[in-house]
Amino acid sequence: MAPRRTPLLAANWKMHKTRADACAFLDSFLPAAAEVDRVDVAICPPFTALEAAIERCGGAAAVVAAQNAHHEPAGAFTGEVSVPMLADLGAWGAIVGHSERRQLFGESDGALARKVPALLAGGLVPMLCVGETDRERDDGRTEEVLRRQLEADLAAVEPGRLADVVIAYEPVWAIGTGRTATVSQAVEAIAFIRSLVGARSDGAAEAIRVLYGGSVSAENAGELLDAEGIDGALVGGASLDPEEFLAICKAA
Repeated sequence: MAPRRTPLLAANWKMHKTRADACAFLDSFLPAAAEVDRVDVAICPPFTALEAAIERCGGAAAVVAAQNAHHEPAGAFTGEVSVPMLADLGAWGAIVGHSERRQLFGESDGALARKVPALLAGGLVPMLCVGETDRERDDGRTEEVLRRQLEADLAAVEPGRLADVVIAYEPVWAIGTGRTATVSQAVEAIAFIRSLVGARSDGAAEAIRVLYGGSVSAENAGELLDAEGIDGALVGGASLDPEEFLAICKAA
């Protein structure tokens, strides 16, 4: 029997919320979230609010992850934050490869091939984002893009560690646009992602959590999260409101 994968709901706040805003959100969200015991919850605030969020969460109803990390433990990398720095704060993991990082800041598959194993080696969970653009989907290249990204980004991860990675399928055309992949589109892409992991490790394919991200809301979360193979969601704008994000968590 395949192991039960606990759903993961991750709130990607992007460049929103001061420390005070983060604390106010968590003071509202955490008491109610403590009653949702069948899911894991990760809060991903900006770097400036990480320490405050970690102190508020205390590892109880939610864990805290960063929105990026550098692969080197230290060095002359102005503006970057290393895995040991995040671990020192008590972070649980980090998002890497988000399409905004890829498109706006030039994050490459080569960089991700170093970041993912660096996070694992540092005891943190990589939440690796992959997904195709609208042009790539229209051209029938979704699987080609996912294969290229995953084979490159996970190249240096040993088969025995693949299940320790979280993958978020985020079609670029659905991020912040109000458009959401249909359930069948999401299920098909996530099944393909799982098959790529399975080509390297059958056990990892059964255990790895693959999330959906892209305009997830309280209105569509139930249908998406009930679908076969979808193990949770990486939530953007809807995660900025504690009541809406709580509703999404309850839908899992």
